[in-house]
Amino acid sequence: MSASILIVEDEEKIARLLEIELECEGYRVGKAGNGVEALEKFRAGDWHLVLLDVMLPGMSGFELLRRIRQSDADTPVILLTAKGSVEDKVAGLDQGANDYITKPFQIEELLARIRAALRLRPAGGTAEASAEKEAWLTAADLKLNESTREVSRSGASIELTPREFDLLVYLLRNKRQVLNRDQILQAVWGYDYYGDTNVVDVYIRYVRKKVDHGFGQELIHTVRGVGYVLKDNA
Repeated sequence: MSASILIVEDEEKIARLLEIELECEGYRVGKAGNGVEALEKFRAGDWHLVLLDVMLPGMSGFELLRRIRQSDADTPVILLTAKGSVEDKVAGLDQGANDYITKPFQIEELLARIRAALRLRPAGGTAEASAEKEAWLTAADLKLNESTREVSRSGASIELTPREFDLLVYLLRNKRQVLNRDQILQAVWGYDYYGDTNVVDVYIRYVRKKVDHGFGQELIHTVRGVGYVLKDNA
């Protein structure tokens, strides 16, 4: 079955153009012109991805994103924004967006980002795969469950954004392996990511602050000139 994408965009010409392009790519498409309508459609439907304009009438894209993430931590959300400032991008990612693209954009780039986001989307599978997802990933006193998205250390709950969670999952799956920035970028952001590789350093710093700071043992280590490794022994 083809993936379903909800377009949340108040400019009808842009929304229609996106609808045509996505349908040509084989996606099933829905549209909403404001935040209230979008929230209703999101809750009523089974969407694989949301394209969300930040500047919406009535309810902003950031507020809609916040409400979506209250009940759904998994569905990828890509922000469409005319604002290119670092503050807006960071705000969107911190509130749970998986990616962003600044207007005006090339449709080929947007399609590539959609493919990358859908590859990272949690999906159902065989009973064996489901059982594997239920297993906890651990390192020392750090515990993470991919199914419930619970993260804790020494019994204390840790709140992560979706991107931070994906990054920590990758580090835990490759525990004690030194990973370079390109490996992390491709695994967590996707092969079609066009941004700067220093986003890896930024998010490592975010995760390290939440996972390591305040605890006795440091788990995420920098390997100078190479990349990063998560290990539970010195």
